[in-house]
Amino acid sequence: MTSNNQDNIQVTSVLSHTNLESHEVNLQALTSHPMSLGEVGTSLTNAQKDFVLHRLHFDALESFDDLPPQATFIFEKIEEMPTEEAVEILKEAIKEHENDVNIMEPDIKLWKELVNYYEPKSEVKDKLGKVFEHKSQMTESFGDRETEKSHGFASKMGSIIHSIKRVSDLEDKSSFTSEKQGSSSLSDADEHKVDYYKMVDRDLQLRLEAVIVAYWSPYPQVRAITDPFDDPTIPVETLRVYIISLIWVGLGAVINQFFVERYPAISLSSSVVQVFLYPSGKILEWILPKWKFKVLGLEIDLNPGPYTYKEQMLATITCGVSSGTSYVSTNILMQKSDIFYGNNWVDFGYQILLTLSTQYMGFSLCGLLRSFAVYPVKAVWPTFLPTLRLNKILTSPEKKTNINGWTISGYNLFFIVAAVSFIYFWVPDYLFTSISQFNWMTWIKPDNFNLALATGSYGGLGVNPIPSLDFNVIGTDGFYYPFYSTVIGYAGLVVSMFAVIGVYYSNTSWTSYLPINSQYLYSNTGELYDVKSLVNEKSLFDDKKYQEIGPPFYSAGNLVVYGAFFALYPFHFVYELGTQWRPMYEATVSVLKGFRNFKRSVYEGLTDPHSVMMKAYPEVPEWAYTIILVISLVLAILCVKLYPAETPVWGIFFALGINFLFLIPLTTVASRTGFSFGLNVLVELIVGYAIPGNGLALSFIKALGYNIDGQANNFVNDLKMGHYAKVPPRAMFRTQLLSVLVTAFIQLGILNYQITGIKDYCDPENKQKFFCYGTNTFYNASILWGVIGPKRVFGGLYPVLKYCFLIGFLAGLVCVVIKRLAPRKYTKYFEPAIFLGGFIGWAPSNLSYSTGGLYLGYAMMHYVKRKYEAWWQKYCYLFGTGIEAGIAFSSIIIYFAVQYHEVDINWWGNSVSYSGLDYQMRQYGSRLNATTDAPDGYFGPRKGHFP
Repeated sequence: MTSNNQDNIQVTSVLSHTNLESHEVNLQALTSHPMSLGEVGTSLTNAQKDFVLHRLHFDALESFDDLPPQATFIFEKIEEMPTEEAVEILKEAIKEHENDVNIMEPDIKLWKELVNYYEPKSEVKDKLGKVFEHKSQMTESFGDRETEKSHGFASKMGSIIHSIKRVSDLEDKSSFTSEKQGSSSLSDADEHKVDYYKMVDRDLQLRLEAVIVAYWSPYPQVRAITDPFDDPTIPVETLRVYIISLIWVGLGAVINQFFVERYPAISLSSSVVQVFLYPSGKILEWILPKWKFKVLGLEIDLNPGPYTYKEQMLATITCGVSSGTSYVSTNILMQKSDIFYGNNWVDFGYQILLTLSTQYMGFSLCGLLRSFAVYPVKAVWPTFLPTLRLNKILTSPEKKTNINGWTISGYNLFFIVAAVSFIYFWVPDYLFTSISQFNWMTWIKPDNFNLALATGSYGGLGVNPIPSLDFNVIGTDGFYYPFYSTVIGYAGLVVSMFAVIGVYYSNTSWTSYLPINSQYLYSNTGELYDVKSLVNEKSLFDDKKYQEIGPPFYSAGNLVVYGAFFALYPFHFVYELGTQWRPMYEATVSVLKGFRNFKRSVYEGLTDPHSVMMKAYPEVPEWAYTIILVISLVLAILCVKLYPAETPVWGIFFALGINFLFLIPLTTVASRTGFSFGLNVLVELIVGYAIPGNGLALSFIKALGYNIDGQANNFVNDLKMGHYAKVPPRAMFRTQLLSVLVTAFIQLGILNYQITGIKDYCDPENKQKFFCYGTNTFYNASILWGVIGPKRVFGGLYPVLKYCFLIGFLAGLVCVVIKRLAPRKYTKYFEPAIFLGGFIGWAPSNLSYSTGGLYLGYAMMHYVKRKYEAWWQKYCYLFGTGIEAGIAFSSIIIYFAVQYHEVDINWWGNSVSYSGLDYQMRQYGSRLNATTDAPDGYFGPRKGHFP
């Protein structure tokens, strides 16, 4: 850490926080020799120290004899921060974050007040100048923190400075009510006794807020999971990281692929895997010999000492690749399974070429996205913050605190919550399954159609105030996602529900003959549509068969979803460009400069603290990502040339091009809000026009088009985690490349086993809930938009859908005008793309999957975050990750112990939710019957006049 001496004060200049050296510390020295409250901030009074601790939420410490290193660092920077620099920092922060949806309004208001009102009277300036002159001369004395004498003198000097500062603050009615004598009374401090949003000591608050912005983060959620400093000497890319990463990459790939087609799905997320990475790393720390040797000129240290936080983060990021399955696994399942296309030529060679090409293509594109979604301060990425929080708890010793009466450590809380979640999940998943999708309102009259339609959790709309007592259904997003994002999305879901009802009861496009919210495709007699009765031996469109069976039909819920997708693409493109064009333009210029000048730093021009700290590590150049892109294109071309995929080569480059067009606006909104959507629907529409009658080509290009986007976002998440944790970029690059390769082979092995080894896999009546909803949606889309084609869909089957594009474009223009011209207080949380995104939350999902998350989000991300910020920072994310961990491990045990061999418990609590119309309406059950209510026993266009 920079020493607090006279020379450093003399060289301090405006924007000195942009110097890398001002952020670096020797963490081992800092933690092994902690300072007491009396030894830090020697120019500050006790009351000022009290205020700083409260603002940083360190006032809950039970002992102030050894402060956390973060507090020590911030105190030093406050003392070093010149007033002029602080003003400039806050001015820039106001300019950048005034319309930032993740910044709380009181913060912006405080910054403005500090900048606007910090105008000391001339006579006060003179006095302050004299005092700071004396202070500069005595700085070396203040820096000697080991002597009681210097501390006493510093305290007296700080009191003089403080009293003079207060002359300029006489107009403020608020002030400290008392100055505490010593630090012992701080443990009893009430969070609400001192309001750090009031003007109580303008000069102190100015420097404090500037230091928080310049050395840490303006976001409390980011401060909760990061440090305001870095130590580049900490070991990161060690052999033990590779060992434990590969082990858990394999296990994660097995579990996540195995349960991906279950509904609700179960996954071993990176936030859960890291719980096992930590003890695995500690075991290797104990058992590996302390040997060093050289391989190809590289020195390898088998055991470089204690297992570190950065090793833990690199291992977590490496395992993150296997935390989600490849999108093309859906494509492969659809092509190979006899339930769908049944293409016997889809062998392992085809599968590995397709998987690696899409995964590595997404990986290469994430390098281009760094300037848009990793380096910007506004790119918070709320979805992975809990992962960083848990890793800090696991690897960093905590100081004991008392926050609102809670003294439990974060480490203990996580494991207690995980244990409770593990035990409780047996209830909704095995012992009393009816409380999982808790359709209790339909139990009143199980055979009542309208009741099941409105309140049902399976085939209905899910209008239910208590929809589930199962966190696997409720989800844990309410612990992580910004509440404005949750409530806007839910509002869109509610509004779209009335659209679904309107379409259904008006019998628009014959929807009354079908279940209201089913994801399946139906024939004109209300039966499930079979693509094999429509295509020839090459899986291509057969017009003769089509004229016999007719076109397929969507449910009302599915029609609303597709209409929303068609509106969302032009809307989001127009709105994001219209409101975020400046940062997108600046980031684009930065990327282009990087291609023109390979020696140029990707951090050039960035002044935020985390980007400044990352300058200590060699970067991954753009050309490295370009090489990966070329390799992935070659693999994709081999895939369509060596196998009868019926896909032209130009389709591969089309998928790449459309991702270049949409990747930036899609990623920027996801990084701000957590809301994301893919290009799958847009790609299938364009390809359906370009290659009519070919469901295989559509599926192949769609897999490339969607997975490039989805996988790129996944890797960007990892890069942002590394950015916050200060993990060297080249280390992440190497480990991620390896993880992609290992994950691909393992997941494909599991997938091939599932297709042949699990009874009734993907059957709607599968007893283990392997319903394959995702693959069914993929399959249905290949039929309607690939085999049938959008020309027939828009021309005669669903002509209204094509106008959704125009509606979305015009709505985007209107919303841009509203965002720019309406008063800021009404538009700060105006994120209409999230609202429109709520419209795509149907078929098969419904309100019952979101209502519980709304309650949870209000409680944790709105009420608790605003009222008890210190408690929220320490415990909120740990509750979510603990619940996820318990569910993941419990579900694995339950499946293999009692479900795989069908050890059933047959009683009312496990059957009542399935016994009524609600469950039947997932596939069948409609207001009108085709046989009795439709002319000639079938609905839709007449035979001989099919579109």
